[in-house]
Amino acid sequence: MADTRLRDRLASKDFFVVPGIHDMISAVIADRVGFEIVYGTGYWLTASAYGLPDAGLVTYTQMLDRHATIMRTSKAALIADADTGFGGLLNVQHTVRGYEAAGISAIQIEDQEFPKKCGHTPGRRVVPIKDMVQKIRVAAETRDDLLIIARTDARQSEGLDSALRRLEAYSKAGADILFPEAMESEEEMRQACAAFDKPVMANMANGGSTPILKGDVLRDIGYAFAIYPSLSSLIAASAIETAFIRLRDGGDGEPADLPMFDFKEFCGLIGFQDVWDFEKKWAL
Repeated sequence: MADTRLRDRLASKDFFVVPGIHDMISAVIADRVGFEIVYGTGYWLTASAYGLPDAGLVTYTQMLDRHATIMRTSKAALIADADTGFGGLLNVQHTVRGYEAAGISAIQIEDQEFPKKCGHTPGRRVVPIKDMVQKIRVAAETRDDLLIIARTDARQSEGLDSALRRLEAYSKAGADILFPEAMESEEEMRQACAAFDKPVMANMANGGSTPILKGDVLRDIGYAFAIYPSLSSLIAASAIETAFIRLRDGGDGEPADLPMFDFKEFCGLIGFQDVWDFEKKWAL
């Protein structure tokens, strides 16, 4: 049975926030604090799993494995990054089928040329609008319950008007959610939201091109929801660096002034209680 939580939240028209998941630790923490919808971020899943930049280097199989692992680990509904659909129209069909079979709630496809790049880095190029329209049509025809997110990266190379025209075409082709990437001001964000009746999502990428605004402001602008793909990764990376510097310089393996998760709590969080219960039952 399909997970309806994302559809239900969108239908309520009540703005919500979605954390980015970069590994399975962030997945279980998102569960712990109560998020019911999460975002599988291509940039940070690629970085954490393979130590590679988000530049079209991972395959469909690798990314599906990361998303499927989130689905097995997390209780949340998953919005999953699928880059450009990993190729041509047949690849898009295959990708939609694979993502939906994994239980994913929504798939994000972007209109970049291959190899694609992170939407907040330079050198991105977009495909002709007709090519992306065909991808969205194929995705919409292939899916059963999966929501289709159409992202455009045209703002930097073609301007805002072109980006909005593209999203209009993608909406008509069957996209359920529209994703204008890398808006450069609050005014542009307002224009994008005002242009469409369908849900529009915001990307709050720390350090990127788009201003990071509070949730109440994003609600007022007109967004349906916002993703925060880099928040956990950048905070975790900073904390790890600080701890490692303390360890290198002073041999301090338990710095008193740095927050540290309780080990016993984390054992429970990651599933050790099931292991212990099994061993008790079977006397291992």
